[in-house]
Amino acid sequence: MHHCLDLRFAGQDHTIAAYLLESSEGPVLVETGPYSCFPALEKALAERGYLPQDVRHVFLTHIHLDHAGAAWAFARHGAKIYVHPKGAPHLNNPERLLLSARRIYKDQMEQLWGALHGIPQDRLEVVREGQRVRVGNLRLKALFTPGHAVHHIAWQWEDALFAGDVAGIRIRNGIVLPPCPPPDIDIEAWERSLETIREKRFQRLFLAHFGEVTDVREHIRELRTRLRNWALWMKPFAESHTPSEEIIPRFEQYVQTQLEAFGIQGDSLIRYQMANPPWMSVHGLLRYWQKKLQKSSKETNVPQD
Repeated sequence: MHHCLDLRFAGQDHTIAAYLLESSEGPVLVETGPYSCFPALEKALAERGYLPQDVRHVFLTHIHLDHAGAAWAFARHGAKIYVHPKGAPHLNNPERLLLSARRIYKDQMEQLWGALHGIPQDRLEVVREGQRVRVGNLRLKALFTPGHAVHHIAWQWEDALFAGDVAGIRIRNGIVLPPCPPPDIDIEAWERSLETIREKRFQRLFLAHFGEVTDVREHIRELRTRLRNWALWMKPFAESHTPSEEIIPRFEQYVQTQLEAFGIQGDSLIRYQMANPPWMSVHGLLRYWQKKLQKSSKETNVPQD
């Protein structure tokens, strides 16, 4: 049995989710959300008869704070934290993770994400691609799905996939948006990950932002289309070295127009903006194009024999 736990991020529902799986060895979490949402997570667990210390296994899709920011609290209670090998060092020593987040969120860090502490090495379980993890009668399989982040794992459970952010953001059957934060968005890797998901013919996707998706093929098609659309929209600005502060209001309006075209307004619009701030995607997509342009320039300037 599974439960979608609404973490009521910044007091708003249907924005960030964690998932509870009930196994023969007790409760298992997929994602924890940020520590700022820990009271809401604690309440959601209590409504199903559990305390945080009952959770002995936590599966992370990646280490961004909206997905893994409270993992350290479960580790302190003795939980094992399953994570990608490239993400584990940053959970053990979160100094660089915090520094990167502070560059983006500045004085909003504490309010948005709450505290972050390191997780002892013996509480971190580094997994390999395709690894199957058994907890009692529960089996989860790790699928490495880079693109949104180099350290992204989607967790296969039966005919479903806990998709983290690789399958995008979709709130209350609205449109699908690609979250594109810095520093390591990779459009080509993301498209390969989406093709892997499509080929496996999952019947359900569980999104952190937000909830269950059953029209999987259409969902993946729409995400791929919009990911390409956003990337191509951003390319000329990267080529012309336009400052991000000039791009952000234009991109915010561009995204809002896309949302409003599908009737997404009011509180629904706010949920999308909170789950995936457009300004953040400006920084991520610019970084993606800057790296590609730099690589292309270096290849062009390689001396020929």
